Amino acid sequence: MKFGPVPVADAQGAVLAHAAKLPNGRLSKGHVVSAADISALQAAGFSEIIAARLEPGDLMEDEAASRIAAAIERDHLTFSQAATGRINIHSAVDGLFCANRSIVDRLNRIDPAITLACLADHVPVRSGDMVATIKIIPLAVSGRFVEDAAVLLRGEHAFSVKPFAARRVKLIATMLPSLKPSVMDKTRQNLEARLRLSSSILVQEQRVPHTAEAVAAAIRQGIERHEMVIVFGASAVADADDVIPAAIRLAGGAVDHVGMPVDPGNLLVLGRVGDIPVIGAPGCARSPKENGFDWILNRILADEWPTMDDITGLGVGGLLMEIPTRPLPRALTGSEPKDVAVAGVLLAAGRASRMGESGQHKLLAEFEGVPLVRRGAQTALQAGVRHVFAVTGHRQTEIRAALAGLDVITVENTDYAMGMASSLIAGVNAAGNDFDGLLVMLADMPWVSAEDLAALISAFKAGQGLTIVRAMSAGKRGNPVILPRSTFEAIRQLQGDVGARHIIETCGLPVIDVDIGPAAHLDLDTPEAIIAAGGILKG
Repeated sequence: MKFGPVPVADAQGAVLAHAAKLPNGRLSKGHVVSAADISALQAAGFSEIIAARLEPGDLMEDEAASRIAAAIERDHLTFSQAATGRINIHSAVDGLFCANRSIVDRLNRIDPAITLACLADHVPVRSGDMVATIKIIPLAVSGRFVEDAAVLLRGEHAFSVKPFAARRVKLIATMLPSLKPSVMDKTRQNLEARLRLSSSILVQEQRVPHTAEAVAAAIRQGIERHEMVIVFGASAVADADDVIPAAIRLAGGAVDHVGMPVDPGNLLVLGRVGDIPVIGAPGCARSPKENGFDWILNRILADEWPTMDDITGLGVGGLLMEIPTRPLPRALTGSEPKDVAVAGVLLAAGRASRMGESGQHKLLAEFEGVPLVRRGAQTALQAGVRHVFAVTGHRQTEIRAALAGLDVITVENTDYAMGMASSLIAGVNAAGNDFDGLLVMLADMPWVSAEDLAALISAFKAGQGLTIVRAMSAGKRGNPVILPRSTFEAIRQLQGDVGARHIIETCGLPVIDVDIGPAAHLDLDTPEAIIAAGGILKG
């Protein structure tokens, strides 16, 4: 491919490197110039354009990306259509994303024009999460390089998603006088939350004395009805012959590993009785915050059995953030609550891909004569949110016009095509660290009222800005949410088309759910949904 300035008179067949605005329209980047285009460009005063000329064997960016994507095994993955040389790849199931770093590195070293980015190895994902993206950097690339990439991917798995398998789990908890029953209750609740991602269920909890004999008897009891046993000891494991590993052996099982180079999570025991996994959980797993226990549990739920090499190879990246002591907010008596500042982030950058081929943008649909995106911003302002950041991207000129005249700050997200995470990051970065919390609103929720937002903000302030506050209805979580400042750095690490749900579920902060009724669940993604909700399609 040859790239550079081309006289318009000689540009037929060249590929535009930059969009060209004409009196009656525009020629987009990547457009192949025709004879009629030359006349239109000349009439508009263009004498030259920046363009690329393909050489024999070159492939246009979308064709190149499509050929590379076609070489990837389709199991449990879905692929977007190629656009601007990019194909996004999503998980089709809840499972464990596994990456082969060697293969990904080899592909990225074929030629700088071809790139593949993916999530880290062994990351849990939900159905619909973006897990990888293929991007062709220039407008065209040598077909030889594309074929080299395709051959590599056909021969080796660069990445895959292993579906989680639902299991029936038994919890054994040992007791000592120093361990409060309330701590054991919370441990059970956090374990149940961890199991939900795989649709696994906790079928039994048994509390026994902290002795090897008592734990062994509990393991053996009804083991044929269970598919996994998890043991929480009242005292930490101090030796390979301590209570939990000794109990596994007494029950007729084998201990594969004691300890792991992940902190928190060092004191984990992994064994089995027959084909039934038995995990001795480290004390840190009593907290919902991510730790080494999650790494091993997720592998087993994805039908992987961690080997000694697997476990001992977790040291790089195994130093996790220490679990802080975060007491639940206390009622303040005899003193004034601290001044808690909340800013709003209105997410309005998405492409609204489910609106179909009509070209209508859902955020421009009118409800009671007001564009949906403007309605969301007005609601935040009416609730007393003094700083509202509206994140725009797709068709941002029209979205900004719909917000004109409101006291909101618009923030351009140039990476909006990468998914929701990029918009969250743009909002957090725009707000900085000047606020105790961010009220994150989806711009396509027409019936969330100012009173609803005020209730969420009131709950957040009652918690002194140290809790997560989440809208819910009929016991089911929804939106909006308020995220405290302690989560901002984790938000900045998000990638792909994901929101903050994983952060909410694993950060270890208290979560306050506020019931705002059906409005918490009504977001509009299709023309039919907009019309059914009383909206009028525009734009």
